[in-house]
Amino acid sequence: MKIIYSVSLAAIFLLSCGPDTKESSTDENESSMKAPRKKVVYQVFTRLFGNTNTTNKPWGTLEENGVGKFADFSPKALEEIRELGVTHIWYTGVPHHALVTDYSAYGIGQDDPDVVKGRAGSPYAVKDYYNVNPDLALDPANRLEEFRSLVERTHEAGMKVLIDIVPNHVARDYQGTSTPEASEAFGVGDDTGVDYARDNDFYYIPGQAFRVPDWRDGYEPLGGQSYPLADHAFDENPAKWTGNGSRLAQPDMNDWYETVKLNYGVRPDGTHDFDSLPANSEALDYKAHYAFWKDRDVPKTWKKFRDIVSYWMDLGVDGFRYDMAEMVPVEFWSYLNSHIKMRDPEAFLLAEVYNPDLYRAYIQRGKMDYLYDKVELYDSLKHIMKGYGWTDHIPVVQQGLADIEHHMLHFLENHDEQRIASPEFAGDARIGKPAMVVSATLSTSPTMIYFGQEVGEPGAEDAGFGKPTRTSIFDYIGVPHHQRWMNDKQFDGGASTADERALRDFYQRLLRFVTKSDALMGNYRDIHYYNKDHTPTYDHRVYSFVRWSDSEKLIIFCNFDTEASYDLALQVPEELIQSWGLEDGQYPLTEMLYGEVDPKLKVEAGKGSVPVKLAPLESVILRLDE
Repeated sequence: MKIIYSVSLAAIFLLSCGPDTKESSTDENESSMKAPRKKVVYQVFTRLFGNTNTTNKPWGTLEENGVGKFADFSPKALEEIRELGVTHIWYTGVPHHALVTDYSAYGIGQDDPDVVKGRAGSPYAVKDYYNVNPDLALDPANRLEEFRSLVERTHEAGMKVLIDIVPNHVARDYQGTSTPEASEAFGVGDDTGVDYARDNDFYYIPGQAFRVPDWRDGYEPLGGQSYPLADHAFDENPAKWTGNGSRLAQPDMNDWYETVKLNYGVRPDGTHDFDSLPANSEALDYKAHYAFWKDRDVPKTWKKFRDIVSYWMDLGVDGFRYDMAEMVPVEFWSYLNSHIKMRDPEAFLLAEVYNPDLYRAYIQRGKMDYLYDKVELYDSLKHIMKGYGWTDHIPVVQQGLADIEHHMLHFLENHDEQRIASPEFAGDARIGKPAMVVSATLSTSPTMIYFGQEVGEPGAEDAGFGKPTRTSIFDYIGVPHHQRWMNDKQFDGGASTADERALRDFYQRLLRFVTKSDALMGNYRDIHYYNKDHTPTYDHRVYSFVRWSDSEKLIIFCNFDTEASYDLALQVPEELIQSWGLEDGQYPLTEMLYGEVDPKLKVEAGKGSVPVKLAPLESVILRLDE
């Protein structure tokens, strides 16, 4: 549900917010810096990154369409990612999930296509939490060591490693083959004769066997291709609740039928079978949360995930992205995240939460570092990029999230969202440029890009399961624009088009600046509405704001229009000029992206103005040279 905040223009103008003073730097290269810098996350779909195969057959096998490996992240590849301005890599699809490719020769049980989405499987249907996807290894028997080597290479390249943890559900055929002796796989010891027990890992439907959904609209597993286990049946008795909460023994095909829901001590009626956090938990730090849970009895699933994240941290993982975190009680997150932070206070914890009403609970009580800013900023920018949204809404969003702005990670693409360049979205990757400037510079929060975004990948391939516009996460496929940049694993953009190289250059210029700027970890003030009131020809297709710290002052101006240019004198309000301590006179400005303009800030009678010319889709970041 999208929340629209109502604020006065005066309130918007007066908005000024800085970073959480508790925030500490986590990047390896930040130890020598005086202040924290913004973090940049590069989400990469690990299975797709290094794939050079261009066959792209719908429902194609691994042999037909190819697959990328851990080893494809060579020192050269990682160097280029780092040079893009990246501080953290989120390797998506690492834990061993259900897939159709046969790895039985390596002691891995075969998966049934009737409960697998696509041929390569959903990365969010984890089959074994103590091992990695065999697709990603040159030698599946040595796959965990190959992952460990990837972690080491990433650290050597100066970046930190994030992987997914999926707390709400696991694969319907969860096996947990690699679970250490000191731990238990999910489901071991469950009382399957009842629908719920606090220490059951799963919810059950006693007396009913699972039935595969009835397929509609021409869908068949593997596109109807023959396969030994594709028989519209899967042996599960009693049936378990489906991952999205369906309590039907035969879920609908639009349910998350490939997964089963985990039980965190939430009874079927929604009441909780565990202790509640104290009333003042929002104000308590992670150490206090850890102390609260230390001697309390908690459901088994809580302890199992504590052991799982500890295992991955032992392998060198620096943080986690939590899938569908809002479907799991906030108390569990308080328990898990406080345990993580006690071990590593600088662990990076990112959660997928879409309900704005839950944001503060999951940040303050659940001890999340960051949440997706999807429903507010992303949706607003998407509407603007599509041509019907107004930039007037950006400061409204910023005002509504001012108290938690540092914790709301910004992005324009990820594996769930349409590619900017897809015809169903913007149809041209360049339309995303002003939005990316706003997304990356508006707040103190981290920013994220999705691999291929920086070269304008449109996600146009029909991979099999699902429809184009999003790069498939379910099937073996190539990513053409990215493949051209990869250039037969030279990772030099040698096969990229001129437009692709120009776009990547833009992203590199922007993100490298973002990670070096003091001002972007400082204060924010909107000057958009002030200019709408005081600047002729300024309208809702442009956006302007300022960012500053004691050592750096920035004026940022973006043109979202695909056709119109803007030639105007951007106004800087008197109150801001006073707070910056500027006397009447002229002050040189440096443009930080391309350096192609050399404007001056003119202060006269206490008010400021900057002559600016913006071509369609152009942005400037102007730094005051004092």
